[in-house]
Amino acid sequence: MTQIVTDTNFDSVVLKSTIPVLVDFWAAWCGPCRQISPIVDELAREMEGKILVCKCDVDQATEVPTRYMIRSIPTLLFFKEGELVHKIVGATNKQTIQEKLNSLM
Repeated sequence: MTQIVTDTNFDSVVLKSTIPVLVDFWAAWCGPCRQISPIVDELAREMEGKILVCKCDVDQATEVPTRYMIRSIPTLLFFKEGELVHKIVGATNKQTIQEKLNSLM
């Protein structure tokens, strides 16, 4: 299950999480975002309880994408203990995302 994060709840949900977090920055109009969305959702189901998977719509939230210098989407940010550990810009495959997630555990 994925959680929606916004400018309002990002810090409390992502930075204060006790488990590693993957944040998918996306927009409804973005083709590559739609391409990786099923992969992100699948990983959220497979790794539930071990990884928190969040989605941040860059058209709804502006402060958080600016803070993390999100210049193109999709961008995946990986957090552990409130710290940004990895970043993937652009569409990628499940294996690449999974390797980054595994490195957080």
